[in-house]
Amino acid sequence: MYSNLSPALRFYLKDIHHQILIDNIWIISESEQINNYIICNKINMKNEPFTFDQIHIEVARNATDDFNLFHDKHKWLQITHNPFKGPIVLGYQLNTLIEHQIRLYREAHYENRIIAENNLRFSNYQITFVNAIRPRMPIYLDIKKTLIKTYPNLTLGNRIAIKSDGRTVLLGFKKETQTPLFLADTQFNTLPDLNGMTDCATIPNTDYFLKRKFMNNGSVKNFLSGSLAEQSDYFDELTHIAHYPEIFPCSLTSGALLEKAQLENHNFKLNPMVYTSHEISVDRQFVSQLKNNDKLHILVRQLPQSKENTLNNTSIMLRTYHCYGLLQNNDVLFRITMNLVPLEEILKNLKP
Repeated sequence: MYSNLSPALRFYLKDIHHQILIDNIWIISESEQINNYIICNKINMKNEPFTFDQIHIEVARNATDDFNLFHDKHKWLQITHNPFKGPIVLGYQLNTLIEHQIRLYREAHYENRIIAENNLRFSNYQITFVNAIRPRMPIYLDIKKTLIKTYPNLTLGNRIAIKSDGRTVLLGFKKETQTPLFLADTQFNTLPDLNGMTDCATIPNTDYFLKRKFMNNGSVKNFLSGSLAEQSDYFDELTHIAHYPEIFPCSLTSGALLEKAQLENHNFKLNPMVYTSHEISVDRQFVSQLKNNDKLHILVRQLPQSKENTLNNTSIMLRTYHCYGLLQNNDVLFRITMNLVPLEEILKNLKP
């Protein structure tokens, strides 16, 4: 029954009819089937609040070349009908906070061995943004107990939520899988050599806008600190350790979208756009190989707007982008679907 699972996972699931305590990890069977298992322990990771200051926002936006007015400590005032009453935290800052805290959670629950032995090389995030987070706003991250599914494919996942003052500001999940959960079927076998393509332009005979970036250790460390993650967990010059986090390369897509919109003469002051969701699949094997000065080709494809693709429970049409990060030989580092809507449409929908 367990022959296709790793020794570590077979050990965890060896008795599906009893509650087992292994190294402070509880394994509980929910039914006679082995589809779902919950791993939990007594560590409560939601008691202490996290708080971003404006300097965190400045550091994060500078590290990723994000010039969105919503994050600027002066220019947020220039946004028409801005309801947020100040600068707001970057979405990818929150994603990185989640990444780091789940990394700590995995280590505390001995789940890294399951991930490694079962080749769960893809890290997947599904994030829905419910509200904005401002500086000095205490937030609480809730990581639900780990759920292991063995059918139809092995998956290790956690529900996540961020709340402030009792209200939800973010919802989603983080899952570890053997194959990407999002945009898995997209192939790039027929692309021309991207090294010879013009930066910030559409690739000939395709729908892809190209933005070329280069990895930089200093920017990554700044982004980690700006996201309330401990940079020394990833970088240590004295021991020659440099492990890139998963979300940082993905965060560069926001700047790519802004540059694309700027070339299209989008008015960021009169027609601001806000994120509603991110769906991200990252290949952690390729992340582990990243190093300083590596070239990253970001491809952006904007989908046609449709009345079939709307914000939940509204008639607001989403502006959907499919984004990919390609390394040498067109290896796909990440796959992202990002949904945005005009702020004006959200404000109209909130009116009685």
